[in-house]
Amino acid sequence: MLEQVIARLGLLDSIPIVVVSGHTYPKLAGYPGLRMTRDIYPGKGPLGGIYSGLKISDSFYNLVVACDMPFLNRDLLSYMLDAAIGFDLVVPCLNNMIEPLHAVYTKECLDKIEQLLEKDNLSVRDLFPLLKVRYIDKDEIERFDPDHLSFFNVNTRADLIMARRLIKRFGV
Repeated sequence: MLEQVIARLGLLDSIPIVVVSGHTYPKLAGYPGLRMTRDIYPGKGPLGGIYSGLKISDSFYNLVVACDMPFLNRDLLSYMLDAAIGFDLVVPCLNNMIEPLHAVYTKECLDKIEQLLEKDNLSVRDLFPLLKVRYIDKDEIERFDPDHLSFFNVNTRADLIMARRLIKRFGV
């Protein structure tokens, strides 16, 4: 699954990829320029992972995606990166659901994330009021991803079965 996500991200021109791991590094080969790091704040969930990736990234604008989202849409991700100018965070909002693990975070987020982590506040959503946020709405999403496959994640065996069906159906 992680290799599928990396392959999707690799379709974006010249984007360096950082994989943040909580414990051990996954075995990955054949991805030149791939950087791996461990959580700086172990056991602090997605917010700790976002912080760790941003901290070692050389880029000001950073796509942050979960490793269990196999159907990332290149055009939507590019659109989000373009929309990030002037914002600290760009995040899709679909049917009143915010997708913080399919978003663009800038280096400006680091201090605010660190403040939350030091207070043991692990809610990614608690970060939003502290930043200048640009929400990508349903109409914008549907221009690139009308089936919303970008946000499909695999957490269970049933999800994996569905992912396989989607691959057969859509060829994604």
